[in-house]
Amino acid sequence: MSSQRLTGLLCAVAGATVVSAFALRAKRRGAGVEATGAITRALNARDHGAPARSTLLPAPRPSGVQTHIEAARRFNHSSALLALSVLADSAMEHYRGSFDNPAMYTPLVSATLSLLAGLHGGRDDRQETHQLRHAIYLAAAVAGIAGTGFHFYNVTKRPGAWSWNNLFHAAPVGAPMALLLSGALGAVAEQLRDQPAHDPRLLGMPAGRALGLLVSAGLIGTVGEVALLHFRGAFQHRAMYAPIVVPPLAAALLAQAALAVPRERWLTRLWLRVTTALGFVGAGFHVRGIARRQGGWRNWSQNLFSGPPLPAPPSFSALALAGLAALRLRESET
Repeated sequence: MSSQRLTGLLCAVAGATVVSAFALRAKRRGAGVEATGAITRALNARDHGAPARSTLLPAPRPSGVQTHIEAARRFNHSSALLALSVLADSAMEHYRGSFDNPAMYTPLVSATLSLLAGLHGGRDDRQETHQLRHAIYLAAAVAGIAGTGFHFYNVTKRPGAWSWNNLFHAAPVGAPMALLLSGALGAVAEQLRDQPAHDPRLLGMPAGRALGLLVSAGLIGTVGEVALLHFRGAFQHRAMYAPIVVPPLAAALLAQAALAVPRERWLTRLWLRVTTALGFVGAGFHVRGIARRQGGWRNWSQNLFSGPPLPAPPSFSALALAGLAALRLRESET
């Protein structure tokens, strides 16, 4: 190839490159002008009182709707976790009791329905009560109250009635209250959905306050049952003091946040998260307690019934998660 032809080819390539660069720059400048025009039109529409429809970002959902519906969904999740704990615990304990009374099947059915309702409600963002879920939650609460009565009767009919031996080895008095709490958490979640976004209220008070007080009471009741069982175990491990120290402080902080003027409560949020972790860590300790019994997990069919109750500790996690939802709602109230 001659030098003249090579020079001409290089010039042609260079010219094409320059033309392409100018074309790309013009195209980008045109896109920038179109974006600037869209923003300008949106600002002008806002200034003239018309609704601004930006083609760049989707319109955000109202923050009030997000807050109280999200709180309701979290309460549905907490109810489901608590129902799962009740289902596993009652299935084991009532199986050990050979289902002597047909009523012993009731908590299994009720807890299963409450679990399914909680999972369904946790994915539902509707702003109205789901009537079937609400009925299931109310039935679970009634079953919890009836179960508490049955367990009281089981203690009193034994020789010695209200004695330490009967409280330790008869039907656990506080266990059915977990089913009552599961139903209560789910029921208030459904009622919360019917409330106006700008001012949700329950029981004649701001919803965040009512939910915070409910969760605080639930934590205190759960602590009472755990304290009795760990006292029966003679607090053989120092970690057994944790569930009777950490949750009461969380309940006190949450109650104080519910009753005081709404504001940011970082310490309450931190302690509720510690309580959430405590429930899962406690389940790990119970796994270890079962493994340390004679035969360990190889003898699971016996040690699951005679060892520490494996499904019990996550109830703290369920209530603490509900407390976090109540706290978030309370902080948004005025």
